[in-house]
Amino acid sequence: MTQTGRDPSNKYHWYSAFNMQVASLGGQVGCLTLLMVLGAVFGGIWLDRVFETKPLFTLLLVLGSAPLSLVLTYWLAWRAVRDMPKPPAARRIDQGKEDDSGE
Repeated sequence: MTQTGRDPSNKYHWYSAFNMQVASLGGQVGCLTLLMVLGAVFGGIWLDRVFETKPLFTLLLVLGSAPLSLVLTYWLAWRAVRDMPKPPAARRIDQGKEDDSGE
């Protein structure tokens, strides 16, 4: 039985790390958006009960959470791109070919 560990010399190792970072970013954005919408809905319902204004605060908070969610999504994506490691240098395709200059 062989162990299926990751070989650091594997040229596709960078792609695996990149995919994990993208999946992590997607999870962060999804959870952040869900928490913001749920907070806006339940906070709006609570404020509407306190001030006896049926849908006013709920609608305002839910509509206000959309642009805030977009700004925070942009900020998270920018931070993830900034912190992302650089891809390995690509090898030249013609590395093994002989020079065609005739010398």
